[in-house]
Amino acid sequence: MTSPTTVPSIRLTGGVPIPQFGFGVFGIEPDRTADAVALALDAGYRHIDTAQMYRNEQGVGAGIKKSGVPREEVFVTTKLANDAQGHDNAITALEGSLRRLGTDYVDLYLIHWPLPAKDRYVKTWQAFDEILKAGKARAIGVSNFSPAHLDRLAGETGAVPSVNQIELHPYLQQAELRRYHEEHGIATEAWSPIAQGEVLGDEVVTRIAAAHGRTAAQVVLRWHLALGHIVFPKSSSPERIRENIDVFGFALSDEDMRALGGLDRGRRTGPDPETFDG
Repeated sequence: MTSPTTVPSIRLTGGVPIPQFGFGVFGIEPDRTADAVALALDAGYRHIDTAQMYRNEQGVGAGIKKSGVPREEVFVTTKLANDAQGHDNAITALEGSLRRLGTDYVDLYLIHWPLPAKDRYVKTWQAFDEILKAGKARAIGVSNFSPAHLDRLAGETGAVPSVNQIELHPYLQQAELRRYHEEHGIATEAWSPIAQGEVLGDEVVTRIAAAHGRTAAQVVLRWHLALGHIVFPKSSSPERIRENIDVFGFALSDEDMRALGGLDRGRRTGPDPETFDG
């Protein structure tokens, strides 16, 4: 079992520390979420990533309670549902999340998608700032935002998100967006970190995995950590949950990092944020 103290933290804008390695619950059935979360916490995870659209927030809250780990020791992220964008809706939606999670605050609240055609994300972000000031969220951020979306938020509200959660894996490395994050103090979170499994059979990945005596998934997750990404693979398999977080006993060489860095193909597994309309 990995000790929670082994997992490094990144300090977000505003000083809130976030564990760099977490557990994602996207796609886990609501009635299986509590057991999966409790197992993850027992395995050493202290960061849980959910969303209103996943429909399993209640299971996340139940899993934390079942684990016996104090709420204040678990970093909980949830995301605003696409149909709840807008100032008042965003505030009301968070209250629903808090009830389902069984807590009076979340550690991080994200706008799930920018939905540029609907043009509500600026008003939504203004509500997020109020939520932050009210103490209902310790940090606020966005997901799937481009530099243009981020520039608009900064220009119209004067506030910069602490986090941008984006699709990111060896086949979609998003170098320009990651540079923007670094220049503006925005932490990079990676969803679909192993490209829904697409990268696991890549010859470069399997060769490096064999050299280290590790799985292909462990190599890719270690690559994310080495680049400073916050990552939260999801699984409902007890063996895989424990295996995924067991990535702190080895390091990738500079040669390994260069080889993995050469795999970028600009290939998405999910929607394009510029055109996705929810």
